[in-house]
This record gives sequence, structure tokens and C-alpha cells, in this order.
Amino acid sequence: CTADIGWITGHSYIIYGPMANRATTMMFEGGPNYPDYGRFWEIIEKHKVDKFYTAPTALRALMKEGDKWPNKYNLESLKILGTVGEPIKEPEWLWYHKIIGKEKCPIVDTWWQTETGGIMIAPLPAVTPTKPGSATLPFFGIVPELLDHEGNVLEGNNVEGNLVMQRPWPGMMRTVYGDHQRFFETYFEKFPGKYFSGDGCKRDKDGYYWITGRVDDVIIVSGHNLGTAEIEGSIGGHPDVAEAAVVGYPHEIKGNAIYAFVTLRTGHEVTENTKSDIIKRVRADIGPHASPGKIQFTEGLPKTRSGKIMRRILRSIASGNIDNMGDISTLADPSVVSSLVDERI
Repeated sequence: CTADIGWITGHSYIIYGPMANRATTMMFEGGPNYPDYGRFWEIIEKHKVDKFYTAPTALRALMKEGDKWPNKYNLESLKILGTVGEPIKEPEWLWYHKIIGKEKCPIVDTWWQTETGGIMIAPLPAVTPTKPGSATLPFFGIVPELLDHEGNVLEGNNVEGNLVMQRPWPGMMRTVYGDHQRFFETYFEKFPGKYFSGDGCKRDKDGYYWITGRVDDVIIVSGHNLGTAEIEGSIGGHPDVAEAAVVGYPHEIKGNAIYAFVTLRTGHEVTENTKSDIIKRVRADIGPHASPGKIQFTEGLPKTRSGKIMRRILRSIASGNIDNMGDISTLADPSVVSSLVDERI
């Protein structure tokens, strides 16, 4: 597990989980890019690691540097690959499957939260058929529901709504220390009697769950509710793109429009066709209403030390509210912000 030890994934799956099962756990200090981008793969080869658990943002950063780094090392010891922390999109899922797992390791995409205390939706390795980008099916005893904004249950498949839990489970959070009212308002007030995750989700024709991102990140364009994860996944499908983050910005006709921040893979340059090809891809995958109005190419995105993209900063930049960025002290590289502001479209 590559999580920072201070986050729940870190102390649960580096410490408590392995110790409770008498398993050997690997810990190392530093980042995945020091002394070079082969750090993860070197450790796997040297110590014969068989289960590897990381975040999609780390995969995108490593994918950006090309296949040469993992291909330098023997990864045959790997048996199971896991992801956590945010929705994994198809481009990095396929790279993980083909380049790291050599198409023989099941990918366990786990959806859960600090507040849930454990994995809630995930495939069983080598048992549940997987789909690139889907968290698949609920874990034992977990009963998710999708609700519309009025709290009505969306029955059947091919539906999209707010992801809630219908019943309690053993590991669920009980309160927020010193502020129980805040705990109630955040998780239980919006949909009484149910736990609201704060995430949007789609249930496809096979009953598989696809996390579409935080409900707060939904962008309403000309009356269409657009999830950021779907648009970012479409942009990330372009062969030159390493990572994308999209936010909304005010538009006098549409209400909001899409502003995309795009990082290209190392060695790839922006050409006269790159922008138009990205727009064509989004139009084909989702529809014309999801086409980015602005695309800003950048060397990096504002991320916390745990790898989460700080979208409020991107929203401020996209909307021109650059004098009110808020606290940026938790960013891994605060200098990214000034370069994004300087290159703002």
C-alpha cells in the first residue's frame, strides 16, 4: 500500500490489516519519483511484492512518464492490483492492467471513505468480472441506494443519482469529535434515515456501480448535470494525455461551461490538433454539451500530499477569482498555483 501513513488507507492497509492477518507489509519513505520513476517497480522486484495498492493519481503520474520505467523491472511476483482514493478512469485502469499486471492480475478498485471504516463497493479478486472504471458490486452486507435530489429511490438499472447507504454496517463512523451536530448535518440530514456519501454514482445495465465524483463537483451546463469523472476520463482517453481535471466557470448563455486543465505525457507537445482532437473525443464519448469551452495545458495540477486534486483552487482560477485562493499550505507543490494563474486562458 503506497498511501501516506497518516491517512486511513495507510494505517489500515499498511499496519492494522496486515498485522491482523499475520501478513508481511512493505513500508518505504519518500515519493514514487525519487530517485527516479522506477521506485515502486524496483521495490516490487527486490522484495517480491505480490499485492500492490495505490491511487489513480499516482498511476496517472507514472503513466505520464511512459512504459520504460516499469518495463525495466521484473513484476512477475504481483498477483493482485488495487486502487483507492478516487474513481479510476479507463485510461489508467488499462495501463495498470496491461503494463503493470501483464494482463494476469485482477484489479480491485475499492470504493470507501474514512467515514465508512472499510471497503464498501469492490470486486472480489478473480471472482467478480471487472469493467475498467467501475467499482463493480457492493461488499457483503452493504446495501447501497441511488436517490434523486428529492430523496426518491431510483429503482432498477441504468440510473444515476446520489449514493447513499440504506442500512448501517459495523465499521461506520459514529460522530465527529467535539461536533456531533456537524456529523449529523453532513451525513444524515439531507436524506433522513440514510447515510449520504457525498458522491454521485451510476448503476449500469448489469447492476455495476460507477462513482462519478463528488456531488459538489457536478457541473450544470445548459441544464445538463455533468459529472467531472466522466469528462476527465474521456479527455484522458486521448493518447497524448496523462491527466485532466475539469471544473465549471460562469457562462452568460449556458450558465456554466467546462474549463479543462490538461497535462500531457512526458515527451508529448501540444500541437495545432491536440485541442480539437480532445473536444472531438468528448463530443463522441458524452455529447456536445460536455465539450470543454476552455482547455489549459499545464505541467502540473494542485494536489495535496495525499495526491488529491484541490478543485477549489482550479475553480477560482477558472472563474477569475484569483485573489481568493484560500489556504494552499497543504499542497505538495504550492508553486503550481502561480504557474496556473499566469497561464490562465
